[in-house]
Amino acid sequence: MGKRKRLVAEARKEANKSKYFAKLNSCPTSPRKMRQVADLVRGMEAYKALNVLKFNTREASTRLEKLLKSAIANYEAKTGSRPDENTLFVKEITVDSALMMKRLRTAPQGRGYRIRKRSNHVTLVLDTKN
Repeated sequence: MGKRKRLVAEARKEANKSKYFAKLNSCPTSPRKMRQVADLVRGMEAYKALNVLKFNTREASTRLEKLLKSAIANYEAKTGSRPDENTLFVKEITVDSALMMKRLRTAPQGRGYRIRKRSNHVTLVLDTKN
């Protein structure tokens, strides 16, 4: 690794030490469905967002709820204290597409239709209100 690349990587690691985030990689849900659930909680207080996700009927909401709990646990580990009710909020949540599994479905007259099973990466960043 070159010197400039190493310096940039070290700067990124230092910046991540003051951030409270959690990542979910290769989640087997299509990015569009996950974004619809992510839009519900973006900018919301953390514990209010947990309640919204807990009572949402979509399948992607259970995965996001687990990710939000992980981000809150990361906050507790980095700061060493439990957050108050109204101090933490979801600063940003990004959903990116990941690998796509390609399968074939049999079709009439000897043909095959392509099935694309999509997956996504989710990054959730928390911040405190000061």
